[in-house]
Amino acid sequence: MEINFSKQAIKFLNKQNITTKKRIVKAIELLPNGDVKKLQGKIGYRLRVGDYRKVFDYLGNIAYIEKFDNRGEVYK
Repeated sequence: MEINFSKQAIKFLNKQNITTKKRIVKAIELLPNGDVKKLQGKIGYRLRVGDYRKVFDYLGNIAYIEKFDNRGEVYK
């Protein structure tokens, strides 16, 4: 599966410390497995990695990662 990142997702990932980056990247590599749920009332899915959430959508065989943020802030 091919994975594309938005500008915001790359910026957020670059600001994190090394251990957090490794956890997030490992979770992304395991897509579509993991704690993935469909968003209610919106188009897309979310992946939970500890206190962080990743909002993404599938476009065929491509996962487009729209947004990374802390829990609660990502859905605004």
